[in-house]
Amino acid sequence: MTRMSIANIPQAATAADAPEIGRNLARAFGDDPMMCWFFPDAASREERLAQYFTTLFTRHYVRHGVCERTASAAAFWVAPEAGELGVPDVETQQALLEVLGDRAGLFRDAIGAAAAHTPQEPHWYLAAIGADPAARGQGHGAALLRSGLAKADAAGMPAYLESSKADNLPFYEHFGFTVREEIALPGGGPTLWAMWREPQQAAGAA
Repeated sequence: MTRMSIANIPQAATAADAPEIGRNLARAFGDDPMMCWFFPDAASREERLAQYFTTLFTRHYVRHGVCERTASAAAFWVAPEAGELGVPDVETQQALLEVLGDRAGLFRDAIGAAAAHTPQEPHWYLAAIGADPAARGQGHGAALLRSGLAKADAAGMPAYLESSKADNLPFYEHFGFTVREEIALPGGGPTLWAMWREPQQAAGAA
């Protein structure tokens, strides 16, 4: 069991954390199949991913999501009560398309395909989670996932995520997620695994 330290205790993320969150998530997703597809140039990928995640965080999730961070990781959740605010608005989407450049069309189609499979029943959605690989094994990602799932469980709500990295599936399964379906992205993109987790009651709870 990974020992918790001050560095990997989740705390609420604020707009002031944007640069650090952008850097940590850029490093976390540097080998993610979908992000490698969106940003195929390895030389510029980390810089552009940092722009992507910083834009997504500052323009949308810090305002409408439940965002937490540790010293080396971050997670963006959307609670059911966010409703339509769970989806980035037009201005945010346009800013992301500018970051994507000539990959904008692939991005737009991929996001649309994933959205078409989003469960209709109310749930907590894990939009993004990642830790700097330099801190791997220190429990940052697990701490953030536990924190978000605790909120979903307290509300009696299921949780949903999509992963494009097969190696991450066992990690999510350890926390109670199961693969709901496989989504083939258009344009020759990677597979997305849609994962679902029913709410769980804490041990000893009535």
